[in-house]
Amino acid sequence: MANMQCEIVSAEQSLFSGSIQSLSARGTIGELGITPGHAPLLTGINPGVVTLHLEDGSEHLFYASGGFLEVQPGFVTLLADTAIRAEDLDEAQAEEARAAAEKTMDDKNSEADFVSAATIMSESLAQLRTLEELRRRKR
Repeated sequence: MANMQCEIVSAEQSLFSGSIQSLSARGTIGELGITPGHAPLLTGINPGVVTLHLEDGSEHLFYASGGFLEVQPGFVTLLADTAIRAEDLDEAQAEEARAAAEKTMDDKNSEADFVSAATIMSESLAQLRTLEELRRRKR
């Protein structure tokens, strides 16, 4: 099967560089499945799971908080604001952030913090979904 080169880079570090068979992620316009021969594309990505399917049949899961996905012939690049290997996510920290955001959103007196809390809520829920997907795939 054909392969393509992939780079996953966050603001802090390069997380992955290598050959893959496909990549799936949640784009701003819906779910994306990228395989060799895909048309060139530049799109935003939403917080969520990024799955790489490698040549040996294995899968690598990452969490991306948002950013951009660029597809060029034979190459795909994911530039994320924050990207973390799924196994490196801290479930307790994500749950704590979710609960704090929910409390802030429920407080009717804190309008200025609502947008910030909604962003934190979205990101923490995406991290928790990433961890759930990792557990599901390990079964």
